[in-house]
Amino acid sequence: MMLALVCTACLPQKEMRLAGKTMGTTYHIKVVAGWFTSEADLQASIDQRLAEINRSMSTYDPDSEISRFNRIREAGASFTPSSDFMAVLRVASELYRLTEGAWDGTLDPLINLWGFGRKGPAASLPDDDAIQAALSHVGFDRIRMDASGAIAKQDPAVTLDLASIAKGYGVDAIARLLAESGFNDYLVEIGGEVVAQGRRRDGNPWVVGINRPDQSASATDVYKAIPLIDRAMATSGDYRIFFRSGDRTYSHILDPRTGRPVDNGVVSATVVAANCTVADGLATALMVMGPQKGIDLVNRLEGVECLIVVRQSDGSFVDHPSRGFVIQ
Repeated sequence: MMLALVCTACLPQKEMRLAGKTMGTTYHIKVVAGWFTSEADLQASIDQRLAEINRSMSTYDPDSEISRFNRIREAGASFTPSSDFMAVLRVASELYRLTEGAWDGTLDPLINLWGFGRKGPAASLPDDDAIQAALSHVGFDRIRMDASGAIAKQDPAVTLDLASIAKGYGVDAIARLLAESGFNDYLVEIGGEVVAQGRRRDGNPWVVGINRPDQSASATDVYKAIPLIDRAMATSGDYRIFFRSGDRTYSHILDPRTGRPVDNGVVSATVVAANCTVADGLATALMVMGPQKGIDLVNRLEGVECLIVVRQSDGSFVDHPSRGFVIQ
Protein backbone atom coordinates (compact mmCIF):
# COMPACT_ATOMS: atom_id res chain seq x y z
CA MET A 1 0.00 0.00 0.00
CA MET A 2 1.42 3.39 -1.01
CA LEU A 3 0.98 6.34 1.36
CA ALA A 4 0.54 9.82 -0.11
CA LEU A 5 2.47 12.54 1.68
CA VAL A 6 0.63 15.88 1.79
CA CYS A 7 2.52 19.16 1.70
CA THR A 8 0.48 21.26 4.11
CA ALA A 9 2.22 24.45 2.94
CA CYS A 10 0.97 23.74 -0.59
CA LEU A 11 -2.68 23.48 0.43
CA PRO A 12 -5.01 26.43 -0.28
CA GLN A 13 -5.03 28.97 2.53
CA LYS A 14 -7.29 31.75 3.68
CA GLU A 15 -6.80 34.80 5.88
CA MET A 16 -9.19 34.59 8.81
CA ARG A 17 -10.21 37.85 10.46
CA LEU A 18 -11.40 37.68 14.05
CA ALA A 19 -12.51 40.58 16.23
CA GLY A 20 -14.04 41.21 19.62
CA LYS A 21 -13.89 43.24 22.82
CA THR A 22 -11.57 42.87 25.78
CA MET A 23 -9.88 44.97 28.49
CA GLY A 24 -12.08 47.98 27.80
CA THR A 25 -11.05 48.08 24.14
CA THR A 26 -11.21 45.95 20.99
CA TYR A 27 -9.06 43.26 19.44
CA HIS A 28 -8.44 42.37 15.79
CA ILE A 29 -6.63 39.23 14.65
CA LYS A 30 -5.60 38.02 11.21
CA VAL A 31 -4.54 34.39 10.82
CA VAL A 32 -3.29 32.64 7.68
CA ALA A 33 -4.92 29.21 7.94
CA GLY A 34 -6.15 26.23 5.97
CA TRP A 35 -9.62 26.34 4.45
CA PHE A 36 -10.96 23.78 6.92
CA THR A 37 -9.89 25.66 10.05
CA SER A 38 -12.87 26.42 12.28
CA GLU A 39 -13.12 30.16 12.89
CA ALA A 40 -15.76 29.67 15.59
CA ASP A 41 -13.59 27.30 17.62
CA LEU A 42 -10.56 29.57 17.36
CA GLN A 43 -12.60 32.63 18.32
CA ALA A 44 -13.95 30.79 21.37
CA SER A 45 -10.42 29.83 22.49
CA ILE A 46 -9.22 33.41 22.07
CA ASP A 47 -12.14 34.88 24.00
CA GLN A 48 -11.67 32.38 26.82
CA ARG A 49 -7.96 33.19 27.14
CA LEU A 50 -8.58 36.94 27.15
CA ALA A 51 -11.29 36.54 29.79
CA GLU A 52 -8.78 34.72 32.01
CA ILE A 53 -6.28 37.57 31.72
CA ASN A 54 -8.96 40.18 32.35
CA ARG A 55 -10.10 38.31 35.49
CA SER A 56 -6.51 38.48 36.69
CA MET A 57 -5.54 42.10 35.98
CA SER A 58 -8.64 44.28 35.66
CA THR A 59 -8.89 46.92 38.39
CA TYR A 60 -12.52 47.39 37.28
CA ASP A 61 -13.40 43.86 38.40
CA PRO A 62 -13.67 43.80 42.22
CA ASP A 63 -13.09 40.05 42.23
CA SER A 64 -9.97 40.07 40.02
CA GLU A 65 -6.59 39.07 41.39
CA ILE A 66 -5.25 42.59 41.23
CA SER A 67 -8.31 43.98 43.06
CA ARG A 68 -7.95 41.37 45.82
CA PHE A 69 -4.26 42.17 46.17
CA ASN A 70 -5.01 45.90 46.32
CA ARG A 71 -7.46 45.36 49.20
CA ILE A 72 -4.76 43.82 51.40
CA ARG A 73 -3.94 46.27 54.20
CA GLU A 74 -1.29 44.31 56.05
CA ALA A 75 2.42 44.74 55.32
CA GLY A 76 4.11 41.43 54.62
CA ALA A 77 0.88 39.46 54.11
CA SER A 78 1.63 36.74 51.55
CA PHE A 79 -0.36 36.60 48.31
CA THR A 80 0.12 33.80 45.77
CA PRO A 81 -0.57 35.08 42.25
CA SER A 82 -1.53 33.09 39.17
CA SER A 83 1.10 32.40 36.53
CA ASP A 84 -0.33 35.24 34.39
CA PHE A 85 -0.19 37.76 37.21
CA MET A 86 3.30 36.72 38.22
CA ALA A 87 4.60 36.86 34.65
CA VAL A 88 3.39 40.46 34.33
CA LEU A 89 4.86 41.40 37.71
CA ARG A 90 8.27 40.09 36.68
CA VAL A 91 8.22 42.27 33.55
CA ALA A 92 6.95 45.17 35.67
CA SER A 93 9.87 44.82 38.07
CA GLU A 94 12.38 44.78 35.21
CA LEU A 95 10.80 47.81 33.52
CA TYR A 96 10.90 49.73 36.79
CA ARG A 97 14.60 48.93 37.11
CA LEU A 98 15.53 49.64 33.48
CA THR A 99 13.72 52.97 33.35
CA GLU A 100 14.86 54.08 36.81
CA GLY A 101 11.26 54.48 37.88
CA ALA A 102 9.93 56.24 34.78
CA TRP A 103 7.60 53.24 34.44
CA ASP A 104 5.88 52.29 37.67
CA GLY A 105 3.03 49.84 38.19
CA THR A 106 2.01 51.35 41.55
CA LEU A 107 0.54 54.59 40.17
CA ASP A 108 -3.00 53.47 41.05
CA PRO A 109 -3.65 56.24 43.63
CA LEU A 110 -2.40 58.94 41.25
CA ILE A 111 -4.38 57.55 38.31
CA ASN A 112 -7.55 57.81 40.36
CA LEU A 113 -6.57 61.17 41.85
CA TRP A 114 -6.27 62.70 38.37
CA GLY A 115 -9.54 61.15 37.22
CA PHE A 116 -8.17 58.59 34.78
CA GLY A 117 -9.07 55.46 36.77
CA ARG A 118 -12.03 53.38 37.81
CA LYS A 119 -13.39 56.14 40.08
CA GLY A 120 -14.14 58.32 37.06
CA PRO A 121 -13.32 61.98 36.29
CA ALA A 122 -12.05 64.14 39.15
CA ALA A 123 -14.24 67.03 40.32
CA SER A 124 -11.23 69.38 40.31
CA LEU A 125 -7.49 69.46 39.81
CA PRO A 126 -5.63 67.81 42.71
CA ASP A 127 -3.63 70.15 44.92
CA ASP A 128 0.00 69.69 45.92
CA ASP A 129 -0.85 68.09 49.26
CA ALA A 130 -3.08 65.46 47.63
CA ILE A 131 -0.41 64.68 45.03
CA GLN A 132 2.31 64.31 47.66
CA ALA A 133 0.04 62.11 49.80
CA ALA A 134 -0.55 59.79 46.82
CA LEU A 135 3.15 59.80 45.91
CA SER A 136 4.04 58.63 49.42
CA HIS A 137 2.56 55.23 48.52
CA VAL A 138 4.05 54.95 45.01
CA GLY A 139 7.10 52.88 44.12
CA PHE A 140 7.29 49.38 42.66
CA ASP A 141 10.12 48.58 45.06
CA ARG A 142 7.39 48.50 47.75
CA ILE A 143 6.26 45.16 46.25
CA ARG A 144 8.26 42.14 47.40
CA MET A 145 8.44 39.07 45.15
CA ASP A 146 9.72 35.88 46.76
CA ALA A 147 11.58 33.07 45.02
CA SER A 148 8.71 30.82 46.12
CA GLY A 149 6.33 32.70 43.81
CA ALA A 150 4.53 34.69 46.50
CA ILE A 151 4.26 38.48 46.62
CA ALA A 152 3.70 40.89 49.48
CA LYS A 153 3.41 44.60 50.21
CA GLN A 154 6.14 46.34 52.14
CA ASP A 155 3.82 49.35 52.36
CA PRO A 156 0.26 48.23 53.20
CA ALA A 157 -1.22 51.20 51.29
CA VAL A 158 0.53 50.47 47.99
CA THR A 159 -1.79 49.40 45.13
CA LEU A 160 -1.20 48.16 41.59
CA ASP A 161 -2.49 49.25 38.20
CA LEU A 162 -0.88 47.24 35.39
CA ALA A 163 -3.02 48.57 32.54
CA SER A 164 0.02 49.93 30.70
CA ILE A 165 1.38 46.40 30.17
CA ALA A 166 -1.70 44.19 30.54
CA LYS A 167 -2.83 44.72 26.94
CA GLY A 168 0.67 43.88 25.73
CA TYR A 169 0.61 40.72 27.82
CA GLY A 170 -2.77 39.84 26.32
CA VAL A 171 -1.33 40.20 22.82
CA ASP A 172 1.60 37.93 23.73
CA ALA A 173 -0.75 35.37 25.29
CA ILE A 174 -2.92 35.16 22.16
CA ALA A 175 0.19 34.93 19.98
CA ARG A 176 1.33 31.96 22.08
CA LEU A 177 -2.11 30.38 21.80
CA LEU A 178 -1.98 30.66 17.99
CA ALA A 179 1.56 29.26 17.83
CA GLU A 180 0.59 26.32 20.07
CA SER A 181 -2.40 25.72 17.78
CA GLY A 182 -0.04 25.26 14.84
CA PHE A 183 -0.33 28.63 13.11
CA ASN A 184 2.82 30.26 11.75
CA ASP A 185 1.54 33.50 10.22
CA TYR A 186 -0.69 35.90 12.14
CA LEU A 187 -1.20 39.46 13.33
CA VAL A 188 -2.65 40.06 16.81
CA GLU A 189 -3.77 43.54 17.90
CA ILE A 190 -5.39 44.65 21.15
CA GLY A 191 -6.06 48.36 21.61
CA GLY A 192 -3.27 49.27 19.18
CA GLU A 193 -0.63 46.92 20.62
CA VAL A 194 0.56 44.32 18.12
CA VAL A 195 2.43 41.07 17.55
CA ALA A 196 3.24 40.16 13.94
CA GLN A 197 4.40 36.61 13.33
CA GLY A 198 5.52 35.25 9.95
CA ARG A 199 4.05 36.89 6.85
CA ARG A 200 0.79 37.73 5.17
CA ARG A 201 -0.88 35.24 2.85
CA ASP A 202 0.76 36.95 -0.17
CA GLY A 203 4.24 36.45 1.35
CA ASN A 204 4.79 40.10 2.18
CA PRO A 205 5.58 41.36 5.69
CA TRP A 206 2.78 42.54 7.92
CA VAL A 207 2.62 46.34 7.90
CA VAL A 208 1.36 48.20 10.97
CA GLY A 209 0.54 51.90 11.08
CA ILE A 210 1.39 54.38 13.80
CA ASN A 211 -1.57 56.68 14.39
CA ARG A 212 -1.02 60.36 13.70
CA PRO A 213 -0.36 61.80 17.19
CA ASP A 214 -2.98 64.52 17.10
CA GLN A 215 -6.22 64.91 19.06
CA SER A 216 -8.14 65.60 15.84
CA ALA A 217 -6.78 62.54 13.99
CA SER A 218 -9.04 59.57 13.36
CA ALA A 219 -8.02 56.06 14.39
CA THR A 220 -7.20 55.32 10.72
CA ASP A 221 -5.01 58.39 10.18
CA VAL A 222 -1.55 56.82 9.69
CA TYR A 223 1.56 58.83 10.60
CA LYS A 224 4.16 56.15 9.77
CA ALA A 225 3.92 52.58 8.45
CA ILE A 226 6.17 49.92 10.00
CA PRO A 227 6.91 46.52 8.41
CA LEU A 228 6.97 43.76 11.03
CA ILE A 229 8.11 40.13 10.84
CA ASP A 230 8.27 38.14 14.10
CA ARG A 231 8.17 41.32 16.18
CA ALA A 232 5.90 43.16 18.60
CA MET A 233 5.03 46.83 18.49
CA ALA A 234 3.31 49.15 20.98
CA THR A 235 2.56 52.87 20.91
CA SER A 236 1.79 55.22 23.77
CA GLY A 237 0.47 58.75 23.24
CA ASP A 238 -1.06 61.76 24.95
CA TYR A 239 -3.70 62.45 22.29
CA ARG A 240 -6.49 59.94 23.06
CA ILE A 241 -7.09 60.08 26.83
CA PHE A 242 -6.89 63.56 28.35
CA PHE A 243 -8.94 66.37 29.82
CA ARG A 244 -8.80 70.15 29.62
CA SER A 245 -8.94 72.58 32.52
CA GLY A 246 -8.69 76.26 31.73
CA ASP A 247 -6.20 76.71 28.92
CA ARG A 248 -4.23 73.53 29.73
CA THR A 249 -4.52 69.93 28.57
CA TYR A 250 -3.71 67.11 31.00
CA SER A 251 -2.67 63.72 29.60
CA HIS A 252 -3.30 60.34 31.26
CA ILE A 253 0.45 59.62 31.07
CA LEU A 254 1.70 60.37 34.57
CA ASP A 255 5.28 60.96 35.67
CA PRO A 256 5.88 58.70 38.71
CA ARG A 257 8.54 61.10 39.94
CA THR A 258 6.33 64.20 40.10
CA GLY A 259 2.87 62.67 40.36
CA ARG A 260 1.69 64.90 37.53
CA PRO A 261 0.81 64.39 33.83
CA VAL A 262 3.83 64.57 31.54
CA ASP A 263 4.46 67.97 29.95
CA ASN A 264 7.68 67.50 27.97
CA GLY A 265 6.48 67.86 24.38
CA VAL A 266 6.47 64.10 23.67
CA VAL A 267 3.18 63.20 21.98
CA SER A 268 3.91 59.62 20.90
CA ALA A 269 6.36 56.82 21.63
CA THR A 270 6.47 53.59 19.63
CA VAL A 271 8.55 50.58 20.62
CA VAL A 272 9.41 47.50 18.55
CA ALA A 273 10.63 44.54 20.59
CA ALA A 274 10.61 40.76 20.83
CA ASN A 275 7.44 40.72 22.94
CA CYS A 276 4.53 43.08 23.40
CA THR A 277 4.51 43.17 27.21
CA VAL A 278 7.92 44.86 27.22
CA ALA A 279 7.07 47.05 24.22
CA ASP A 280 3.85 48.23 25.87
CA GLY A 281 5.45 49.25 29.15
CA LEU A 282 8.56 50.72 27.56
CA ALA A 283 6.46 52.91 25.25
CA THR A 284 4.81 54.45 28.32
CA ALA A 285 8.18 54.94 30.00
CA LEU A 286 9.61 56.76 26.95
CA MET A 287 6.73 59.25 27.12
CA VAL A 288 7.97 60.13 30.59
CA MET A 289 11.72 59.98 29.90
CA GLY A 290 11.69 62.19 26.80
CA PRO A 291 13.70 61.80 23.59
CA GLN A 292 17.27 62.10 24.85
CA LYS A 293 17.14 59.72 27.81
CA GLY A 294 14.64 57.48 26.05
CA ILE A 295 16.74 57.02 22.91
CA ASP A 296 19.87 56.49 25.02
CA LEU A 297 18.12 53.68 26.90
CA VAL A 298 16.71 51.96 23.81
CA ASN A 299 20.05 52.10 21.99
CA ARG A 300 21.53 50.10 24.88
CA LEU A 301 18.84 47.40 24.74
CA GLU A 302 19.42 44.46 22.41
CA GLY A 303 16.61 43.83 19.92
CA VAL A 304 14.63 46.95 20.87
CA GLU A 305 13.95 49.97 18.66
CA CYS A 306 11.77 53.05 19.07
CA LEU A 307 10.38 56.22 17.54
CA ILE A 308 9.66 59.17 19.83
CA VAL A 309 7.63 62.03 18.33
CA VAL A 310 7.83 65.54 19.81
CA ARG A 311 5.46 68.39 18.99
CA GLN A 312 7.11 71.74 18.43
CA SER A 313 5.64 75.08 19.55
CA ASP A 314 4.38 75.69 16.00
CA GLY A 315 2.47 72.39 16.02
CA SER A 316 4.87 70.51 13.73
CA PHE A 317 6.31 67.09 14.66
CA VAL A 318 9.95 66.11 15.05
CA ASP A 319 10.85 62.40 14.90
CA HIS A 320 13.49 60.90 17.19
CA PRO A 321 14.22 57.33 16.01
CA SER A 322 16.60 54.88 17.63
CA ARG A 323 19.54 53.62 15.58
CA GLY A 324 17.80 50.67 13.95
CA PHE A 325 14.20 51.86 13.68
CA VAL A 326 12.78 50.96 10.25
CA ILE A 327 9.99 52.91 8.51
CA GLN A 328 8.48 51.67 5.28
